[in-house]
Amino acid sequence: MLLPGLLCDTIATVGAAAPVGANAGGAAAASGDSAGRMLLYGVFIVAVIGLLCLDLFVFHRKAHAVRLKEALGWSAFWVSFALLFTVPLYFAYEQHWFGLGMNVPVMGEAGTTKTVSGLAAMGEYFTGYVIELSLSMDNLFVMAVIFGSLKVPKENQHRVLFWGILGAIIMRGLMIVLGVALIKRFDWIIYVFGAILIFTAIKMAFTKENHDEPSLGPIARLLGRFFPITQRLDGQRFLIRIDGRRHATPLLVALIAIEFTDLIFAVDSIPAIFAITADPFIVFTSNIMAILGLRSLYSCLSAMLHTFRFLKPALVVVLMFIGVKMCLIHTALKIPNEAALGIVVGILATGIVASLLAPHPRPRQQDFPTAPELPGREPSGGERADG
Repeated sequence: MLLPGLLCDTIATVGAAAPVGANAGGAAAASGDSAGRMLLYGVFIVAVIGLLCLDLFVFHRKAHAVRLKEALGWSAFWVSFALLFTVPLYFAYEQHWFGLGMNVPVMGEAGTTKTVSGLAAMGEYFTGYVIELSLSMDNLFVMAVIFGSLKVPKENQHRVLFWGILGAIIMRGLMIVLGVALIKRFDWIIYVFGAILIFTAIKMAFTKENHDEPSLGPIARLLGRFFPITQRLDGQRFLIRIDGRRHATPLLVALIAIEFTDLIFAVDSIPAIFAITADPFIVFTSNIMAILGLRSLYSCLSAMLHTFRFLKPALVVVLMFIGVKMCLIHTALKIPNEAALGIVVGILATGIVASLLAPHPRPRQQDFPTAPELPGREPSGGERADG
């Protein structure tokens, strides 16, 4: 009975829940708000996908290695898009379009709701955006290692990241829906989320970095059950025909590996946003905007990731801080969101500045290991494509 109950709570939260004791007219209005709110989600997703398609099929229709100037331009575009989104967000919450900002679950107080103003919504969105972007920075290292170990050419990496975003939208959307439902139903779940973040921070602090040897074997074995894996690249195709059979190219292996690592990182980063707000629309939009910014920043930072030697310690401190913030939510030491934003930005800035002042010695020529022999991989010699 727990799962159906969570589903009902989720629908009521993502939609516009009518206040307790509402009459038939109020219930009808709430039903209309629910439909309108789902429309807002749809408009947001369509706008994001539309811009991504414009990026891939117009500006990057022809595969090419993204130069630093171009990467900086796209990064500026996505960051500006994320910041400009606060304008319609303000009016939507200030005017409570389709019930936005009404009956928002209060973290750690099951059954309690609050009203969120336009200014408060902007603050929660921006804080969530910064936290998600910062906690996902470590994902850039993993992306670089995956592309390097599979020898994915730079001109094909943009296409892999594009399709990876679409998968991330679906996965994170489902995780956010579940998280909001849990917070609404169980007041103690906020402490579980906090404990997860603290445990992750401790584990990260005492785990030796091993970005050099990604474990792609299990992913390749799983994919090999459906398609043989070939080392051959044919343009930007994920699947090619060889001797009449469909084979997975290294691009598909890289895509699945990146989706899997994004799922792992989301287990840490999404609970962190619930330290700021339990409003599903703010959590979802700030999360997706951060992913868009992260993927565009990859092309800018991939060549100098080794420079930020103190980024990992900074992320450990951020995770620990947010976990403690969640655990203190019902005490006199409760940390306001505004203060949390300043502290997170300060921690990250300290890590970046320290890295620039005391850079890590440059690695030797071989940045990445030789591509591993993945299970199910077809030998490259003698391959022949049909048609």
